[in-house]
Amino acid sequence: MALSTSVHDLRTLIRSCHPLVVIETVEEERILALLQSVTAQERMPLFEWSITRGLTRADEEATLSKMTATPLAVLQHLQGLTVEAVFWLKDLGPHLQDAAVCRQLREVAAVYSRSRATCVMTGQPITLPLELDKIAVRLDLKLPDRDELRSMLRSLLQSLGPRSISRPRSTTLVHSILTSISEAKGSETGPTTQESDTILRALQGLTLHQARQVIAQCIVERGTVSAEDVQTILKRKVQAIKDGGLLEYYPLEDNRFELGGFSNLKAWLDRAQVGFTPEAKSLNLTPPRGIMLVGVPGCGKSLAAKAIAREWKLPLLKLDAGRLFDKFVGESEKNFRKAIEMAESLSPIVLWIDEIEKAMVAGGGNGEADAGLSRRLFGAFLTWLQEKKQDVFVVATANDLSSLPPELLRKGRFDEIFFVDLPDDPERQSIWKIHLGLRKQDSTLFDLDKIVSASDGFSGSEIEQAVVAALYRALHQKRPLTTDLLIEELSNTIPLSVTRREDIDALRQTAEGRFVNVR
Repeated sequence: MALSTSVHDLRTLIRSCHPLVVIETVEEERILALLQSVTAQERMPLFEWSITRGLTRADEEATLSKMTATPLAVLQHLQGLTVEAVFWLKDLGPHLQDAAVCRQLREVAAVYSRSRATCVMTGQPITLPLELDKIAVRLDLKLPDRDELRSMLRSLLQSLGPRSISRPRSTTLVHSILTSISEAKGSETGPTTQESDTILRALQGLTLHQARQVIAQCIVERGTVSAEDVQTILKRKVQAIKDGGLLEYYPLEDNRFELGGFSNLKAWLDRAQVGFTPEAKSLNLTPPRGIMLVGVPGCGKSLAAKAIAREWKLPLLKLDAGRLFDKFVGESEKNFRKAIEMAESLSPIVLWIDEIEKAMVAGGGNGEADAGLSRRLFGAFLTWLQEKKQDVFVVATANDLSSLPPELLRKGRFDEIFFVDLPDDPERQSIWKIHLGLRKQDSTLFDLDKIVSASDGFSGSEIEQAVVAALYRALHQKRPLTTDLLIEELSNTIPLSVTRREDIDALRQTAEGRFVNVR
């Protein structure tokens, strides 16, 4: 369980006399549950401080001292206490820019390092001065797992359900869900209805507060919560992912992308999908980790990632490597951990890392210009890829092989590395049919053989752009799209195979004998 793991970790820190623990979160309800559990097991008192209420004991309403409302005053007060307790300091982070407050906290930490007394700072974000950052220990509060969500769902249904339900069917349904949740809670393998499992599955990836809000909304609006509300939950999840700014979410039902050609890749995917079955698990076979697609820009690497998710009937998460980087020290690694945690909470899922070379060579290439950031991200990614337990299938795409560390390209990092070259004649024909069809054009009315021949050396994205541009011209001239219009558009375009011939030849030379061709 996410919370029980945090309880164990915090107890260990307290017992080993760590004076300052930092937890970046705004979920104060979960923090309270964590600290109450820890202090109960350690038999220690718990105190809370905020700038609005001052210092209070958690189980008492009265303020201990009216003189403890300011950050400096409360820290001076804490330094003089001899009681071994946990002191929860809410939103203290911004006040640490004051040199006196920072210095006073260091002095408190020096005293508490000789006892079990511990200060726990919460808020988001928390940027510590360098001298405090070396003293503090950061504890990650992971997103709630299924057990924590189950407990929340049960308590919320019990508190809101009976008062807001007037229909007999709804009462029966809530009772059924409560029963299944109760049975599942008592045993890891206990029975659970498909409905409650579907709801819990949809809630994973949300914070506890977000999950509680959306469930309460469903109960208030419809008098109950059922599998019918999964779409409401998923909409909230998509919004939460967008608000995070690191990931894009493609729901399965919105994934209608088609992939022309790529026969070797499609055959490999058919075989690899077996790795997710119970039969494979019974033979101690682990599910496939992922693949890398390298090659010519605009030839379908991104489209392939979307098509894989559609083929396997899984949602898709896109991580744009360029969004990972932050100007603040340590924020990029934190961004990466957040993205991975979100992907794992949504498993099984396809995680598409677009232009992975941008993450591996931050700051220009060798890791020196970025103070070692690219090396740290690279190491964190490789460790996670090798050791991940959840069913997260990684599809990494790359355009620039020269920028990628050699360790990433060796066999074993990914299940397979595919090279994506310019499309051949049959593939170009498939691509033309797809893009003409998407624009409501009957491909049988065109001389496809002539068009395919004229588009030799064109990438898939260049073919798509030719169709779009020719259609605009046809609309402007108020006449139907014709073969001649398409060929005229092609003749006015200089493809990438001409403008970047040397780069493409170098890519092919590097890939030969090392990677599997997608065709």
